[in-house]
Amino acid sequence: MLFQETPLAGAYRVDPEPRHDPRGFFARTFCVEEFQAHGLNGQWVQHNISFNVAKGTLRGLHYQCAPHAEIKVVRCTAGAVYDVIVDLRPGSPTHAHWFGVELSADNRRMLYIPAGFAHGFQTLVPNSELFYLMSTFYHPEAARGVVWDDPTLNIAWPEDERILSERDRALPRLSS
Repeated sequence: MLFQETPLAGAYRVDPEPRHDPRGFFARTFCVEEFQAHGLNGQWVQHNISFNVAKGTLRGLHYQCAPHAEIKVVRCTAGAVYDVIVDLRPGSPTHAHWFGVELSADNRRMLYIPAGFAHGFQTLVPNSELFYLMSTFYHPEAARGVVWDDPTLNIAWPEDERILSERDRALPRLSS
C-alpha cells in the first residue's frame, strides 16, 4: 500500500499497489503492520456501508465527540464520491481546514481519517457505496456535525444538485 499524508496532519490517502498478471491483479487493502508502521490505528471494531441511490447525495459533515471520537478508513466500493474531511482538533495547525479527494470503485483509493475530524461526501454517480472501518462503536449521544456549506470552511463541493437529509441541513455552523 502507498500512504500519502494529506495537507491535514495525520490524515492519509492510501492507495493499493496492484500486482498484475494476465488474469487481472491482486492488491492488499489493509495490513495492520503497514498501518502501524505509519503510526496509524490498526484496530477496527465496526465495519459500515453507506449505499446511495442518487447522484448528488450529500452526507455530512459528521463526527463523534470525545470520549467516543472515531478514527475511520473509508473506501468507495461502487460508483464514485467526492470525500471531504475537516480538521476540528483544537490547537491543530490545520484546525478548520478541509481536504477533499475523489474516491471511486475504479481508483480503489482509501482515506484514513483521524479522530477529531468531521467527514462527509457527495456522490458523483448513481448507486455509489462507501465502506467504513471504524475504531469505536457508534454512540448516538456523541454524534455531532457541521453543516456542509459552512461559510467559514468554504468547501468546494461538486456543482451538482444536492440531496440532503433534514438532519444534515440543520447541522450547526462551526462557529456554533
